[in-house]
Parts: sequence; structure tokens; C-alpha cells
Amino acid sequence: MSLRFYDTKTASVRDFQPLNPGEAKLYYCGATVQGMPHVGHVRSAIAFDVLGRWLEYRGFTVTTVRNVTDIDDKILEKSALSFAPDFQADAHYKPREEWFALAYRFEQEFARAYQALGVRTPTYEPRATGHITEMHELIAQLIERGHAYPATDDSGDVYFDVRSFAQYGALTRQNIDDMQAATDADPRGKKDPRDFALWKGHKDTDPRSASWPSPWGRGRPGWHLECSAMAGKYLGAEFDIHGGGLDLRFPHHENEMAQSNAAGHGFANFWMHNGMVTYEGEKMSKSIGNTISPEEMLALADARVVRYFLGQAQYRSMLDYRPDSLAEAGAAVERIDTFISNATYRLGASAQAITATEVPDAFGSAMDDDLNVPMALAALHETVRQGNASLDARDDAATELALAQVLAMTQVLGLDDAANVETTQASAEHQALDQLIQAQLAERAQARAAKDWSRSDAIRDALATAGITVVDSSDGARWTLNN
Repeated sequence: MSLRFYDTKTASVRDFQPLNPGEAKLYYCGATVQGMPHVGHVRSAIAFDVLGRWLEYRGFTVTTVRNVTDIDDKILEKSALSFAPDFQADAHYKPREEWFALAYRFEQEFARAYQALGVRTPTYEPRATGHITEMHELIAQLIERGHAYPATDDSGDVYFDVRSFAQYGALTRQNIDDMQAATDADPRGKKDPRDFALWKGHKDTDPRSASWPSPWGRGRPGWHLECSAMAGKYLGAEFDIHGGGLDLRFPHHENEMAQSNAAGHGFANFWMHNGMVTYEGEKMSKSIGNTISPEEMLALADARVVRYFLGQAQYRSMLDYRPDSLAEAGAAVERIDTFISNATYRLGASAQAITATEVPDAFGSAMDDDLNVPMALAALHETVRQGNASLDARDDAATELALAQVLAMTQVLGLDDAANVETTQASAEHQALDQLIQAQLAERAQARAAKDWSRSDAIRDALATAGITVVDSSDGARWTLNN
């Protein structure tokens, strides 16, 4: 089967043919850093992280761009209402956290969440505020081609003229007259209520630091313009895939596509959108209290378990969270980890030479078919089952093959890169503890060989008192920490 993806624009699954042979260029929308990351943000990042990993596995050189929107109406609003992080309650004034400080603080929170969940750093992660020049150039192109105009009042706004571009609405297959009005700027200077802002004139109520000089007056970019300018700079006028959450299709992606195409850019060849996360079948809402954040998930389960849960559904489908979801994901991860641990122990020194190999055909076919992760996970667990059977049969060759395949699949799914900070920090301590316990297990093995059962039991009991369980098998004794 050839590599195929669902394209939102054509509403069909199409063969993936890169614009440049052997290369794949991917842009997906990152965060507007106005607050802490929510579960939808990280689900989207994991979905497109898996896409990039699979493209690489299939031999493509992948360039990935994930933007940071660090200037936005909501960022300014939250800054205006904020306390500085070091604000003291007994102070005589309320210091405001500057908008750029607030944005940077939350950008770091996103970076921590991405890192914990194994989302790889993209090739480029541009900030909107660093690309004002490119935005001015794009606006100028649109004005010159008759698709944009400065506001008819003195606001300093510049708008995209939606009726000047016949293809407007093509991404979401809407008629202009049926669309809602754009609410991203004062409508008084618009030709049509649906015209959206490319440039937003500076207002006296906004900090001057949140504006830049331009040919149309001091101001700041419109949200939609930012992504078009950054995608164009790093990936060129035409690239392979544009991704993002389903909620971004309209107006954000519709407007991105329109302004880029109207400027003469081919822009994205594929549009891919991931589904939302629900809570027991309902839309998550803070007002009714049915939300869970990535931070809360990571407090409940290991990062690999959270990654497994957030990545287990087909990316276009809804992912439903229930109170027992992480426990179910944890049991699945434990089955995988138990096989890896048992196989590594069984194979001994030879296990160190095993590297990830080709994935099973069933896994590859599933991933080639629009990233069908549920079917791919079925192949992964079937390989684990076969690997356990080979362990029982003491068939080392079959165990080696299964272990190599499982490692390849977990790498593609990003499970190997997800790790809690605490787990990473504890790895050195675990190795030191293992050396001490192995010495105790060796002494216990000698006692058992000499039929000194009292000494053997005493060592086991001493370890148990320290919270360590000894597991005996035909391959020898192993230890685990009690929960």
C-alpha cells in the first residue's frame, strides 16, 4: 500500500506524493501562549509528531515547523488583568505582567509539556513577533494584487477582501454569504463584515510595546497572517502538509489558505486536522468542571502512559477521556514494558546488540493508511503476544525478532521519548540500586544452590522489608520495587 492521508480540502484520502522527491515539509499550528497548555494542544502535537516520525521511517527527510503565536488579543487582555509572578499581596500597587513576559512564561510551560510527552523539537519553531517584516511583505503583495485594502476609517487596520478571491471558502466548502462576520477587528472600516484583519492598527488602550511601525501605521499582525508568513519563510511558497486541530479549519485555516493563494502561493498540498478530546462524551468545559489538563494527567500516570492514551486513537477521530482511561492505557503500556524487560533479561548480553528493526507488515500497512494508529497498536500488542510465547518456548531467535520489532514500533509511536522528569533524574539512582540488589540476589542464589533455605529466605525478607519484591523464574531471580 502506498502512503495515503486524508486531505480536508478535497475530503478524500489521497496518495502522498511529495513536492520534492525524498523530502516532506510539514507545518502545524502551535500554541497561542496565553495560558497553560490544555489537553487538545498536546493531543495535536502528539498526532503530528507521530506523522513526522512515520514519514522519517518511510525514508523522507522531514522539515517540521511549529509556530508560537506570542502576540494576540487574548495575550494582551490577560496581561492587562494579571499580577506579576513575584507580586506581593501587601504591596501598595498591582504590577502588571508585561504581555511578552506572560507569553514567554507560558511558552516555557508548553515546552515542558512537549518534552515530558516525547514530542520532538521541530526543525524550526518561529515566534510571530520575530517575523513582522515577512508579514509586511505579504500584506503589500495582497494589496498590489487587489485582495487587500487599508481601512476606510482612521483605525490603521488592513483587511483581506474576501469577495475579491473567488476561491474563498474552498477549504471548508462554504458559501461566503452563509459565513459569519469576522470579529477580529473593528468592522467600521470594512467593505464586507466577513473581511478579516491582516494588520491591526494600534489602540491607545494597548501597550505601545505591542505594536510595530508599518506602511499603514503603527500596529500588530492579524492572527491568520502570522502563519502564512512563517510557513512561507521556512517551507517556501508551496509545501506538503499543513496540520492543526479540527477547530482551526474555520476561520483560521480558511483564511490562511485564502491569503496565501491570493498572493500567488501554492501553500499546502495536504490539509490534515486532528479531532478533539472529550470528557465522557461531552465537550470539555471549565464552566461545568469536566476538564483535565496535561499537568493533571501527568500527576496521575507516567508520561509514557499519558502519551499512549493521547496518541492511541486515529488522529481524525474524537478521543474520549474517562476516569479509567489512564488505568487502561497503563495496563497496555505495562504489557509492552513487561515483555521488553523479560526479553532483555532472557537474552542477557546479546540484548544489548539488538536495535530497532523493520516494523511488522501489519503495523506498516496500518500507518500507511492515514496513520491508523489503533490498527498499528493491535499489531504491536500481537507482536508482544508472540514474543511472550517465544519466551515461554525459550526460542531466543524468535524473542530477538519480536523485541527488535517492538522497539521499532514504540520508537515510531514516540513512547520511548516520553519520560517524566522524575524518572529521568532517578535513572542513575536506579542503576546504583540495581548493582546493590544484584549482589544480594547472587548471594541468595548461592544459598539456594547450597540448599541453605533459611539464608535464602532471610535475604528475600530483608529485601521485602526495604520495599523490593524478588521474582523467581526459570531464568533466575529478578527484582521490582513495590508501588
